[in-house]
Amino acid sequence: MHFDSQLRQSYRRGVTVLTLEELAEQTPPGTPWLGLDLGEKTIGVAVSDTTRIIASPLQLIRKTKFTDDANAVLKLMDGRKASGLVIGLPLNMDGSEGPRAQSCRAFARNLQRIRTVPCVFQDERLSTSAVERFLIEELDLNRKRRANVVDRTAAAWILQGALDRLRV
Repeated sequence: MHFDSQLRQSYRRGVTVLTLEELAEQTPPGTPWLGLDLGEKTIGVAVSDTTRIIASPLQLIRKTKFTDDANAVLKLMDGRKASGLVIGLPLNMDGSEGPRAQSCRAFARNLQRIRTVPCVFQDERLSTSAVERFLIEELDLNRKRRANVVDRTAAAWILQGALDRLRV
């Protein structure tokens, strides 16, 4: 199934998810977006600049319970005056959705129950492995140092991918 058609299916599943173009149209110019890499134990967070050209790693949230995790994300949005979210969607290599993708959709759906937040899903296949490879080959970081930066760097990779797609 094509990724854009999967986004459209999000509407039918009760999640208010936009296309990337709709996110750009519906969020105020000059406001950044946050990118999220939703892992099992952590949430990597990245932020764009106000021109939405460059994404930078921001923070790592250690997951506890959903309400606390959601409030931490919303607090970061408020603090940065971010107007939208780009959430990594970990699709399988064949484009299908597994349990991790369903978990990401559930996070977005539950977040919308707390506050309506404009968001889009971004295909994140291989983002973590690409970031790991970069951290090893280019920055020569050891395993412990990589563990501290990989998730927020993956969030930046996901957000940057969305920003780049807008400029194409």
